[in-house]
Amino acid sequence: MMHFRKLLVVALCGGCALSAQSANPLSAEVRFTYSTIKTNLTKLADKMPADKYSYKPTPEVETFARRLAHIAEANFSICSGLNGERKSLGTASKTSKAELVAALKQSFDTCDAVFDALTDATAMERVNSRLGGPFPPDPTRSRLATLYNLVRHSNEMYGYMAVYLRLNGITPPTSAPE
Repeated sequence: MMHFRKLLVVALCGGCALSAQSANPLSAEVRFTYSTIKTNLTKLADKMPADKYSYKPTPEVETFARRLAHIAEANFSICSGLNGERKSLGTASKTSKAELVAALKQSFDTCDAVFDALTDATAMERVNSRLGGPFPPDPTRSRLATLYNLVRHSNEMYGYMAVYLRLNGITPPTSAPE
């Protein structure tokens, strides 16, 4: 009888947890993936020494600083656009680690508000499809698709930039257990 009670308690608690988690499962999933890449990019920016922000593996590619500026600018533009006013961070003139880490943080602060306010109902709202690429032929797409694209783009940039760290003898955050 005691074994049955334990199983019942576990089953009921598990059911409660699933019920609580499933109130907004779509928005919870994209929020989790955003949180993960936000952490990874923040750690990546911190790990690269300030004197290596001008580093580029070959003459044909952007510097680490330009890549970081691109991420901050893209995220800020998309999230401010989702808030109704598409803005720029003005990262084109920023080159130092301090300036770019601050810009990245500002972009995350803006995106945090967007992700925190997201529900499954608002995730399905149609927004301008020009808020972040790739650009579909339709003039609108769901807010959720736009936010997943922001996460996809950030992950892509992280992958490129992890190589910059490795080429400088630094282990990227996702490969370095803490």
